[in-house]
Amino acid sequence: MARGHLHKFGGSSLADADCYRRVAHILLTHGNSDDLVVVSAAGKSTNFLYKLLALKDSSQLWQEELQVLISFQQNLIEQLLSNEQARSLRERLSIDKYQLISLFSLDELNEYKRSEVVSFGERWSARLLAALLRESGVAASDVDARSLLIADEGAIPQIRLDESRTRVQKRVEDSPNERLIITGFICANSQGETLLLGRNGSDYSATLIASLADIGRVTIWTDVEGVFNADPNKINDAKLLKSLSLDEANRLAHLGSPVLHNRSLQPLFDTDVSLAVRSSYASHTDFTLIAPKSSSASAPVVTNLASVSLFNLRLTAGLHSVLALLAESGLIPLAHWKLAQNRVELAFTNENSKQVHALLELEAESLGIADIKVREDLGLVALVSADSSLYRRGFARLLSRDARPLFNDGLSLVTLVPYGQVNLLTQKVHRRCAGPRKRIGVLLLGVGNIGEAWIELFTRARASLNKELEASVELVGLLSSKKALLKEEGISLASWKEEFEQQATPWLYDHLFEQLQALECDEIIALDISASADLTLQYPEFFARGIHVVSANKLAGSGPLAFYNELKQQLDNRRLFWRYNASCGAGLPVQHALNDLHNSGDIIEAVGGIFSGTLCWLFENYDAEKPFSQLVLEARGLGITEPDPRDDLSGRDMQRKLLILAREIGHDIELEDITLNSLVPATLADISLEQFLVRIAELDDGMLQQFSAAAEQNKVLRYVAGLDLVDGSLKAEVGIEWVDRDHAYANLTPGDNVFVIRSSFYQDNPLIIRGPGAGREVTAAAVQSDLAQICRDLVQE
Repeated sequence: MARGHLHKFGGSSLADADCYRRVAHILLTHGNSDDLVVVSAAGKSTNFLYKLLALKDSSQLWQEELQVLISFQQNLIEQLLSNEQARSLRERLSIDKYQLISLFSLDELNEYKRSEVVSFGERWSARLLAALLRESGVAASDVDARSLLIADEGAIPQIRLDESRTRVQKRVEDSPNERLIITGFICANSQGETLLLGRNGSDYSATLIASLADIGRVTIWTDVEGVFNADPNKINDAKLLKSLSLDEANRLAHLGSPVLHNRSLQPLFDTDVSLAVRSSYASHTDFTLIAPKSSSASAPVVTNLASVSLFNLRLTAGLHSVLALLAESGLIPLAHWKLAQNRVELAFTNENSKQVHALLELEAESLGIADIKVREDLGLVALVSADSSLYRRGFARLLSRDARPLFNDGLSLVTLVPYGQVNLLTQKVHRRCAGPRKRIGVLLLGVGNIGEAWIELFTRARASLNKELEASVELVGLLSSKKALLKEEGISLASWKEEFEQQATPWLYDHLFEQLQALECDEIIALDISASADLTLQYPEFFARGIHVVSANKLAGSGPLAFYNELKQQLDNRRLFWRYNASCGAGLPVQHALNDLHNSGDIIEAVGGIFSGTLCWLFENYDAEKPFSQLVLEARGLGITEPDPRDDLSGRDMQRKLLILAREIGHDIELEDITLNSLVPATLADISLEQFLVRIAELDDGMLQQFSAAAEQNKVLRYVAGLDLVDGSLKAEVGIEWVDRDHAYANLTPGDNVFVIRSSFYQDNPLIIRGPGAGREVTAAAVQSDLAQICRDLVQE
């Protein structure tokens, strides 16, 4: 049965006796009796061994330094092991000392012998950790990786996978219920001579052995908690990533991650091995798990390289051939750009620069490469995510004119900037793209039919909106006329009715504003879908507290001019947003159209239309075959009118809507400046509803006379609102008009709204906007549209 776990400990995790004890504790508490373990040399032992090699020609100096290194190992043995275990390791260490002296006594050390010298660090670590585990009463053996990993020689040894797999699996099978402590960093050729696996070779040993042994999980124990979404040494609010896909991790490693290494990840591809990165100094904390076949995108990660080499060359052949050649040699560019005049740019790490230059020079003739130039005054800033395209706009807005355009390979966005801009740009990209997501709280004022329709719509739209905005838009409050519910963690969209019914409490404005201020939100947007005059009087307080507003409520936009101007002034002073497209025309883009015309330089000369679905229905259906009053009562029975039909018949609603549009296009007028010709006679205006319904037939004679007179001229009756700019003078009126049968007002679907706009650009053929102007769904859609636009404005600031 395959073993489940391989643990790898680096030199920083084995720096001293306390570190060894900590590692042993981790293996006994986080592992199983048959785990594999790969270790690096303790502390700086490898650097010490290289230093000895550099001092070889000075016998006195290397002998003194060797004694320092042997003493370090002896001290570890004495501090960690009892007499019996210590005696055995001291004897083996003494033998090792004389082997090293023998090697250094040779006239010349070939590469194999030099590698053998360096290999002692890992061998000592494996031996000591195995003995410490045995001291704790568990079965453990140290294993020299040169007996497991066989490689062909090259610039970097190439492991013979089939032969090495056979050796690894046999060694594992021969040691059931025993922890095998394996040396990292080293392998052997077919003659048994020592080879080194190069930079980060111990991590590579770990993932390689895990893949050969069919291990399910590798844990790299190091001195950091895992992979962060930025370098925590440079970005104060960098956050630990709990998960990362293998593809994202690989790209991040390629672009300069201080924790992940590109070569170490390669053995994990096409396997089921997952990789955890954890801190051996804080084994109880969260860590990063890299999933081998994850298709889901993780949070974006920002990384940088302080300096890179940028190759600029002219190509007569295709770029693809050059990239293929480089890939065959393991020299994949960090990013590349096509320029004018057949030139391209290729970015590489500085350590690969010489090798790249040599290869390009060697193959210049065959690949049509000429005029190679290299710059080394640029650094790299990159964002890594499987959803990198979502962050392109935000990243691009931060680039200076000195930056290279963003390179996007599907997993990353990469730019190059001058040295001095690297750290600042990294901080800006992290803050905009990878920092804490902006949290936008939504307060819904009104939980009736339209409120319920909006929540249904918001439930469907929220995920895509959050993804587009790279923010979190959450419903944090519900308010009716009597009760309120505010929740820091957000209100469930699936069970909001139950939560509101069970948890909502009576409220007062002062207490409500205090609660809103206490919410942990970057921004709050209040959606007023009530018809409350009292609520509109609180708009100045909403704005004073930095709360944005979306209004379906018409009363604020059509309130006294001084009040309206005060609100607009507050918005300008505080950089706040107030949108109220739903207050006129529901979901129809009337205000959008007016604003677009104004912004394009057009001059709007007239706006007119039928802004009431109820009055549209009545006049489209009125043909004098039945009394007008009977039609009104039918509409009331169908729920088309307000409970008191006079609220529709008075024309006051259309008057308010016309005022909103007039102010939107720049006319500072009051409601009283719009002439109102009500359908309700003065004798019926102020009586009770019951009395009005008894006397409603008094509407019929006047309406019939108007209908007949209009019909004689082949016209029809419509209740219309309009404003017209004539010779610099504004005329605004609401009332019955006689219109031609082919007029835009004459042939509507009952219940529609229609808006007719005449301007300098739209003279003989006016702009017409027509469609449902009322209804819970279209009104909710208009509210959602305004909400989404405010959110977009907020995240782009």
